Amino acid sequence: MNSAILGTGFYTPEKILTNFDLEKMVQTTDEWITQRTGIKQRRIAADNESTSDIALKASLKAIENSGIKKEEIDYVIVATVTGDFLFPATANVLIDKLGINNIPSVDISAACSGFVYGLELADALIKSGKYNKILLVGAETFSRIVNWEDRTTCILFGDGAGAVIIGKSDEDNGILSTFNSSDGSKARLLFIEGGGSYKPFSQEVLKEKSMYVKMNGREVYKAAIETMYEAVKVSAERAHVGIEKIDYFIFHQANKRIIDSIAERFNIPQEKIIINLDKYGNTSAATIPIALAEAVESGKIKKGNIIALSAMGAGFTWGGAIVKL
Repeated sequence: MNSAILGTGFYTPEKILTNFDLEKMVQTTDEWITQRTGIKQRRIAADNESTSDIALKASLKAIENSGIKKEEIDYVIVATVTGDFLFPATANVLIDKLGINNIPSVDISAACSGFVYGLELADALIKSGKYNKILLVGAETFSRIVNWEDRTTCILFGDGAGAVIIGKSDEDNGILSTFNSSDGSKARLLFIEGGGSYKPFSQEVLKEKSMYVKMNGREVYKAAIETMYEAVKVSAERAHVGIEKIDYFIFHQANKRIIDSIAERFNIPQEKIIINLDKYGNTSAATIPIALAEAVESGKIKKGNIIALSAMGAGFTWGGAIVKL
C-alpha cells in the first residue's frame, strides 16, 4: 500500500504588492529586489482574511480536484507559523469551517519546512492503516508578522495557501521517500523574539517591535543552499531514484539565487525547476504546495511525473521528499 497525493489546490489573496509599491514604503528599488531575490510582487491578505480563511479556500479546491467528499477526510494537518490564534490550532478552526468536526486536527510549526514535515507525518499515518484520507495544508499570512519598515525582511514575504489530499493508492504512484531534520542551535538566526513565553507581549515588546520577524540574511542564505541540497540528495537516495530521473524540482520559493545554486550543484536544467516566487514571494510553509498545485492546474506537472520537494526554514528545520503523482 502506498500513500499518494490524490488532489491539489491553492489560493492566493487578491491584493498584489509590487516592488514598485515597496519603493514608496521603504528605501529599496525594484531592480535591487529583483536582482537579489527574483521576487517581483507578492500577495497580501485582506484585512478580514485570516490564515484559516485562505486555508479553507485552498482546501476546498484540493477536495474538489481529488474527487472525494469532504466527509471522507479523517485527519487534518495545517503547517503554519501565522495561525489565527496562539491556540487553538488553525487546523482546529479549519475543520469547523469545513464542517467536518470530530476528527483529529493539528498544526505543525516548522516555518518554511512545515509542508514537507507534514508530508512525512501524513505518509506515516496513512501507511499505519489507521487513517484513509488526510488533508495537509500549508497556509501563511506572513504580512501580519513582518515589520513594514524593515527593508531586509518586508520585501521577501507574502500570503497564500496550498493544500493536498493524501490517501491510499494501489497504483505505482505515491510518496516514495521523505527526509526531515533540524538544528535548534540556529534558532535565533530567523525568529520572532517577542510575544511568546520567553518575552511575553508588553509595552517593551511594542517599543522594540520584537513581535516581528528578525533574520540574519547572510547565514540563512548559506544554510538554505546546504540543507536544501542535502534534502534532495538524501530523499532521492532513499527513493532509489537518480537525479536525472526526476521530472520536476520544487524548491522552497524564498530566493531564486538559492534555487539556482542548488540546481547548478545537481546540474539540473532550468526547464525542470518550478518557479513562481516572482509572483508570490516567500509564503513560508505555503510555497511548495502552491507551486505544486499551480503546476498541476496549468498542466505542466502531469500524472506519473516524479517530483522532488525541498525546503528549509526557521529553527533551522529542513526536509524533502520524492513524490510520484
